[in-house]
Amino acid sequence: MKFGIIKERKTPTDKRVLFSPNALVQLKKLQPDCEVKIESSAVRIFSDDEYKFKGIEVTNDISDCDFLFGIKEIPVQDLIPNKSYFFFSHTIKKQPHNRKLLQAILEKNIDLYDYETIVDAENHRLIGFGKYAGIVGTYNAIRAFGLKFELFKLPKAETLSGKEAIIAHLKRLVLPPLKFVVTGNGKVGKSVKEVLKAIKVKEVTIENYLTKKYTQAVFTQIDVLDYNRRIDGKLLDRNDFFENPQEYTSDFERFTKVSDIYITAHFHANESPNILTREMLQANDCNIRVVADIACDANGSVASTLRSSTIAEPLYGYLPSENKEVDVFHPAAIVVMAVDNLPCELPKDSSEGFGEMFIDHVIPAFFNNDKDRILERAKITENGKLTPRFSYLQDYVDGE
Repeated sequence: MKFGIIKERKTPTDKRVLFSPNALVQLKKLQPDCEVKIESSAVRIFSDDEYKFKGIEVTNDISDCDFLFGIKEIPVQDLIPNKSYFFFSHTIKKQPHNRKLLQAILEKNIDLYDYETIVDAENHRLIGFGKYAGIVGTYNAIRAFGLKFELFKLPKAETLSGKEAIIAHLKRLVLPPLKFVVTGNGKVGKSVKEVLKAIKVKEVTIENYLTKKYTQAVFTQIDVLDYNRRIDGKLLDRNDFFENPQEYTSDFERFTKVSDIYITAHFHANESPNILTREMLQANDCNIRVVADIACDANGSVASTLRSSTIAEPLYGYLPSENKEVDVFHPAAIVVMAVDNLPCELPKDSSEGFGEMFIDHVIPAFFNNDKDRILERAKITENGKLTPRFSYLQDYVDGE
């Protein structure tokens, strides 16, 4: 079996990679019969020479490999027909900008596996970059507040060496008594919490957060039933919310009245009610000054996220009264941080962590006949057609 690690071709450039040189050494020890090739790249966080030093073949031609692994979407013209690909396709939510990509994958008879679709039998994701998105997103939220109110200046995360440097810079700050509200407690939410706790931001209960004033920075982390309520007023469980999201409406306004910084770390299904609405943001008692939308669902669950931002220009201002983008320093602007590729700012850390997860949770499936059906569940296309699990994408492919 031959694995090929492709170079990233999407613009802006992504420095991440599935496997670090050390991860490939580990892979070879676990699976000696697995052959690996690295496509030469001048932008990858690990240089060609680092791979060569570990005895990994670096080449400009990986067309003889059985499985090809990238990170971001691959330009249509660079797809090799009749191959099996792994990358983040950003198609499973019917994202309009990637319809042509999925159409081309089907036309070229490519078997597509998406990292987002690698799940266990209970549909829980097995791998992801969420941890690193949470770390950088939290740093960027605090950096945005400091810039907006000219309290302190932090360097961009991409200029720092890694997670430890990020924490070190944050620890040097003396934060005012800010209130942070965090939606979601999955992998992203856990890393947000990890950073806040590391810099001594105190976690408090929802009740205390909503009712008390503090002399130090505090945060509260909330789940779906904390920021949504049934329209009919019934008190049911989380399962009811996920089964009947249309029966719910957002109850987030009580947090907008007391929060300074909102950090999103949630997953938002298309059918779920929007969380932070225009009406909430336009209310006279809305206190939010920074929205760090790690989830980055443009024109979706968070009304202030008008568009995704970039690592080069991570911040923009949102004017609630007119629902439009303005300068960050507009006196009535809420600062929005909505970078959609946050882990790129920690390319070394995130690549190393992602590769470890892939080796632990996915690599065995290639060599045990996929006994746990991990690859089967993850496969979106096969033989020029959508697999049954992803047949719901047919109207998207057809352009309807």
